Amino acid sequence: MVGGVRRIAVLRANALGDYLLAVPALEALKRAYPGARLTLLGRPWHEEFLTGRPGPVDEVVALPPISGVSTLESGHAVPDGLCSRLRERGFDLAVQIHGGGRFSNPFVRRLGARVSAGLRAPGAERLDRWVPYGDHHHETLRFLEVAALVGGVPGGLEARLAVTAADRAELGRTLGPPPAGLVAVHPGATDPRRRWPVERFAEVADRIGRPVAVTGTRAELDLVMGVVTAMRRPAFPVVGALGICGLAALYERCDLVIANDTGPRHLAAAVGTPTVSVYWCGNLINAGPLSRTSHRPLVSWATTCPSCGAGRVDPGAEPCSHDGSWVLDVSADRVTEQAEDLLS
Repeated sequence: MVGGVRRIAVLRANALGDYLLAVPALEALKRAYPGARLTLLGRPWHEEFLTGRPGPVDEVVALPPISGVSTLESGHAVPDGLCSRLRERGFDLAVQIHGGGRFSNPFVRRLGARVSAGLRAPGAERLDRWVPYGDHHHETLRFLEVAALVGGVPGGLEARLAVTAADRAELGRTLGPPPAGLVAVHPGATDPRRRWPVERFAEVADRIGRPVAVTGTRAELDLVMGVVTAMRRPAFPVVGALGICGLAALYERCDLVIANDTGPRHLAAAVGTPTVSVYWCGNLINAGPLSRTSHRPLVSWATTCPSCGAGRVDPGAEPCSHDGSWVLDVSADRVTEQAEDLLS
């Protein structure tokens, strides 16, 4: 433990699934320091999504684009005056759960906290307390180790997210009341290598015989409509109509969500909805569900690129440029079996 902690800063400035994987660590910090104010150094979407939402985060500071800190793009330096303004908040703890620390650790040290703690890959700057950052380690467990460096008290291993009246109101305004027995299918994923074929999503959706919503962002319109048009039974597309808040409310009303390894799968699990998902084996190690009562990942054990045969298991290997699916060996029968088991 660290004495006299009143203000905690936590750096985790990336996407939805990344945030949800970190929630158990945020809760562990809040449990250790219940009277402290926890500030998430995140992105603008965090501010919109978390402000006023029950949970471990008391406030969000939305960072501007900073290379290696809040964006993957190069060429974005820390803006003049940002760190001095953050130092004025008087953080007692600054916690880095945002990667190996090449860029994030120097940024965290500039916050001037009494104690800094976080992850450290070989060659990265040291913090006051640190955990080695290595490959093939589940992100949630990794972050809980960081929280433990400063006395974090672990509770559950999987994120829980409160759905608010505002979330449900957004859903009601946009789509109206969902039908009973609804199942959602989410065929998108940022990395195309994690995408299961739309025809197989359609086959599973037809076979389970439930009302089906197919969800996706505007950029995923082709994937969503690919599922809808391949189905023999009617389904309704939900494309860009809901923000994350409304999507949380929609998933709360579903009996099951079937998805790729993607942020919406984590969102569905966090609001308490069972999930069936398709994972590549390496991603399962780092970001898969940690329980199996309500969550059933189906695993592809492919170890080489289906286009050129290049290996991907060795983290140090040079990746190839192909972006074809790595999860084609997961059959519709396997997904259907798990979906029907959970629905029964």
